[in-house]
Order: sequence, then C-alpha cells, then structure tokens
Amino acid sequence: MRFLRHLQYWLTGTGRPLRVADFVPESHPVRQWADTFPWTALVAAVERNFARRFPTPTARGRAPVATRVLLALELLKHELHCSDEQICSQLRTDLAVMYACGIAEVRVNRTQAHFVLPELLTQFRSRLDEALLQEILALQAAAAMEEGAVSPAHVVVDTFPSEQGSQRVNDAATLYKAKKKSSNSSRRSRSSVPPRARP
Repeated sequence: MRFLRHLQYWLTGTGRPLRVADFVPESHPVRQWADTFPWTALVAAVERNFARRFPTPTARGRAPVATRVLLALELLKHELHCSDEQICSQLRTDLAVMYACGIAEVRVNRTQAHFVLPELLTQFRSRLDEALLQEILALQAAAAMEEGAVSPAHVVVDTFPSEQGSQRVNDAATLYKAKKKSSNSSRRSRSSVPPRARP
C-alpha cells in the first residue's frame, strides 16, 4: 500500500486501470532485464543509505516518487543509453519501462506530461555515493550467483538481453573479439618460428 501511496498522483486517470504485466510479454528484453534484479534488497539498501545520510523529508507538498521507480529509471537509463528526459518520457508512454519500474497498474491522465520529472531523477542520482553503488553491485552479484546465472569465477556479463545474432555492440562482445584476435595472432607468431632441432 505504501508504494501505491507514492504513486497516487500518477494514477488518477479515469476508467479501469491497465495491468502493466499483461501488455509486456515475458520475452521482452526490458522485462527480462527487470526480472534479474533483487529489487526488494536494492530498494532497502538505498533507503537505509539515504535515511542515514539525509535528514527526514518534510511531510508537506506532493508525496515523493517511490525509490523503486527512481532506482529502476536510473539503471534502465544506462542500459537503453537514454538521457534523463528520454527515460522519463518513456516512463510516461512505454509499458515495458513501467513494468521495469515496478508499476503493476496504471490509469493514464493524458494532460500530464511526465510521471517523473527529469530534475527529480538528477537529484536522485546525485545522492548515490560510491559506497551505495558498491553495495548495489554486490547485491546484484549475490542474487545472480544464487540464481545460478553466473559462477564465482571472473566473468563479463552483458546485463541487457538481446536477440541471438544481434549486432548490438557490448563490452562482453568486444572483450571476446579482443581475446580471440590476441590468441590468433599469438598462434601465428608461434607457427612462424622454426622448431628447434633436438640435440
């Protein structure tokens, strides 16, 4: 109920609410991306950190946007290579982004330009310190290992799923190609050296 209280000024449209998950297929890359995160643990870590470092917010004015929404927007913005304005606009129009932000149902008020103002996302980002980012990374890694998605050995992971055969460039593909090129060139250099004669 607390989560809905944070979103009540968004969900004031008329008519029956849309169930967001009904419109986002399980095979959708954003849904698959969102389902990999331990959101409850991540939100708890952020809220603990903020409660320790920042004074209690005032009860006056509009209810704050939920931490879950802001954290998902911040992470998703980097995966989709969007600006603050673009990701906030997508939250208004894209059901997959709503799903990633944990919004279960929505009623749209067509007169409202944004659910989350880009300035609010900027303010949220400014509060994420290095210790909190490391804690978030550790929580993600622990959840991935628990699910069996990765092993404790050093791996490079592309967190945003893409279709097989996709030409999308990512760090994992670049690293793989670099290692392959390096091993091919070292094989060639070894084969060009004549074998030593045995005494």
